[in-house]
Amino acid sequence: MGYVTAVPHPRSEPAGSARAGRLSLAVALLAGALGAAVALLATRQQWAEGTATVAGGAFPLSAKGSDVTGVPAALAIVGLAALVAVFAVRRAGRVVVAALLALSGAGIVAAALIGASDGSALDEKAAEASGDTSASVAALSHTAWPYVAVVGGVLLLLAGVLALRYGRLWPAMSGRYERGGAPAPRRKAPAVDPDRPEDLWKALDRGEDPTGA
Repeated sequence: MGYVTAVPHPRSEPAGSARAGRLSLAVALLAGALGAAVALLATRQQWAEGTATVAGGAFPLSAKGSDVTGVPAALAIVGLAALVAVFAVRRAGRVVVAALLALSGAGIVAAALIGASDGSALDEKAAEASGDTSASVAALSHTAWPYVAVVGGVLLLLAGVLALRYGRLWPAMSGRYERGGAPAPRRKAPAVDPDRPEDLWKALDRGEDPTGA
């Protein structure tokens, strides 16, 4: 009894690549946009709180993420711009922009983790409130918002990694002109056979004069 060897369909691999491209594109867009939004939102929230001694009493102080570090917010904007720019470039340019997107996410993660234990912003506020440049904050504590910014950075990093891995399968913005600034050649309309009524109707649908007048 003979055996039949299954031969994969030649179109199966391109079809799989197309599906991977569409899926990775959707995930990257969602992760990138959500990551930038989360990082920006987190920097506007309270990251640290404490007290400073002013005139013999305890004065409560708090610091937002933007007071602690401006890096996450700046990189979130850079990452969002890179996410859009991925579709405006091709080949090597797309790789460079995708790398910038990934680095933006990694930078947000690093800056937010450092800011999660940083008390310098509150020390500056304590010095301003007490009028003593050597004053420092007491009972220092941090909220969970720096780690929310970390999540935003991870999402941007994921978008960048997907762009690096699958960006070659993603569509690009089409230009009106080809390289060199020359207009793309127009396709010549098919010749109309006056003896074929269907050709006459098709020419009328295209807005052409089938009589050639």
